[in-house]
Amino acid sequence: MEYSEIYVNRIRSLCKKRGISVNRLSAMSGVRQSTLDNIMRGMTKNPRAKTLHKIAIAFNMTLAEFLDFDELNEYLFEEDEESLD
Repeated sequence: MEYSEIYVNRIRSLCKKRGISVNRLSAMSGVRQSTLDNIMRGMTKNPRAKTLHKIAIAFNMTLAEFLDFDELNEYLFEEDEESLD
């Protein structure tokens, strides 16, 4: 699984858990719908920390809380680095 897929799944999971749509998340976070759509479709692989921070706040979380989950914590970046060589 790619790194970007991990946080997309995190966003989807939190939306589902809280009963909000991605469209509603855009309004709640102040992140443009097109930006959020690009993240969710995997077109934006490395969103800015500021963007992720806005999304975290919309979920009533700190950025640290938003990024603190098993799938992300267990990710090995060496896999991505090999594909860049």
